[in-house]
This record gives sequence, structure tokens and C-alpha cells, in this order.
Amino acid sequence: MSEPIERSSARGFLEALFARHHTEIYAYLTRMLRDPELAADLTQDAFVKAYRAWDTLEDPAHARAWLYQIAHRVALDEIRRRKIVRFLPWTGEARGSAPSAEHLVMETRLSGDLQRALNRIPERQRAALLLAEVHDLTGLELAAALGVSHVAARALLTRARESLRQALAAERAGDGADAPIADATPERRPRGGSRR
Repeated sequence: MSEPIERSSARGFLEALFARHHTEIYAYLTRMLRDPELAADLTQDAFVKAYRAWDTLEDPAHARAWLYQIAHRVALDEIRRRKIVRFLPWTGEARGSAPSAEHLVMETRLSGDLQRALNRIPERQRAALLLAEVHDLTGLELAAALGVSHVAARALLTRARESLRQALAAERAGDGADAPIADATPERRPRGGSRR
């Protein structure tokens, strides 16, 4: 008898999370994948996965970071599945539709040289910057979303900011517009040996 009660409470909890965080999860996936239609599909997938894994959420106060962690993994799975080395160019909203207010804000915040520079830095660094700067995740939320320690998240964010500075300087100098910035620091894996 407890299973139906638990499932109904999970459903209510996830419906509330969906209402609160759907737009920001979609925006994050759109930035990561550069394809609004794919991002919409993967946003739905992320919430379905969250529903299936709701019992793994240890503290409901950290539900936002937990959702970003799921969304981040969904994006990485899709990138790996499609073997995308570089992100697809994003042309904007669907044909025939007016740009949403969110789209206009995102385009204003990340346009021109900055967007091109952001596209040049390593995927994991780009994810850290987007989560921290655009989606305003705290250091602890960022660590949870990326599945690393707080110290590792701060180090990754520091490397990401430096890579972005270098890429932006190269972009403004008109130097190698298509060359990606290499991540010279090896990624640290969490202790315990298994990869998530």
C-alpha cells in the first residue's frame, strides 16, 4: 500500500519541480546542444528520468541541483550518442515563430564574440560556466549538477573562466576563429573508481 502513496507523492513533487524549473532546464539544454527542438525533447526526457529516480534525491532542498545533474547527463549522453565534437550552430527559434522573451535575453547576454569564444572552450568548462553564470547555480549546486566535489567544481570554473578569457582575446584579435581552446588540465575523476 505504501508504493502507490510514494508514487503519487513523487508525481506531485515532480509536477511542482517541472512547473518551477522547466524553463531553465530547457534553456540550459538549448545552450549545451544548440538545437531548440532537441533541447525540448531532452528536457522532457530529463524530467521522466527525474520521476524514475526521484528516490535518489536525498534532500528536497537540493532538487534544483539534482535536476541540473540529470539534465547535464542527458545532454552528455546525447552528445556522445551522436558523437558530436563541436556543437551544432543555433539559428534561433523555430521557423515562423516570434522569439520568446527568454530567447531575446539569452541572445543579449551571450552574443557575438562572447558566444563564439564560449563555443571554443571545452564542453565540460562550457557547462560549468553556463550553470554558474547564466543559470546562477551556487558552488554546491554546481558541484552536485556536475557530479564532482565542491573544490573540483570551483577549480573547473576557474579553468573555464581562464579558457574563456583566452578564447575571447583570440576572438577579438580575429585569431583562429574556429580553433578550439584545449583544456590543458586533466579532468579529475571522483575517488571510488566508477564513472557516472
